[in-house]
Amino acid sequence: MNIIHAFANSNNPANRWGDLKVGWTIRVHQKLKEGEKGKASIFEGIIIAKKHGDEPGASITVRRVTGVYGVEKVYPLRLPSIEKIDVVKHGRTRRSKMYYLRDKTAREIRKKTRAETITTKAEGAIAPVQEVPPTE
Repeated sequence: MNIIHAFANSNNPANRWGDLKVGWTIRVHQKLKEGEKGKASIFEGIIIAKKHGDEPGASITVRRVTGVYGVEKVYPLRLPSIEKIDVVKHGRTRRSKMYYLRDKTAREIRKKTRAETITTKAEGAIAPVQEVPPTE
C-alpha cells in the first residue's frame, strides 16, 4: 500500500489548498468545459465533511441551502479543474462531520457554527488613526 501512495504522491501535485476545516464557509471556483467553450462555476457553501486527510484521494463535501433545497457537492482536493478556493468565513465547530446540518434550517446553522472574523487584505492595509497630543 505504501508503494501506491509513494507513486501517487510523486505523480500528483500536493494539496494546493492548505488546511481546510469543517465548518468553514468557502467559495469554490471550478473551470467547466462545455464543448469548445469554458466557463467558471462558483459554488459557495459550508464544508460539512473532510475525508482522507492529505492522501491523493482526499475530498471535501460542501453544502449550500438555496431556498427550500439543499445542494451538496463532493470535491476531490487534487481535482485539476478547481482554480481556487476562497475562505469566506471561519466557523468553529466541535464535530468532525457536520451531517446533522442536513436537518437544520439556515438560521439554526448560523447558531451552530460560531463565526470568527476574517481580516481581508484591504482591511489589514488600513492603518489605525493615532491621536496626536495638542501643541501649545
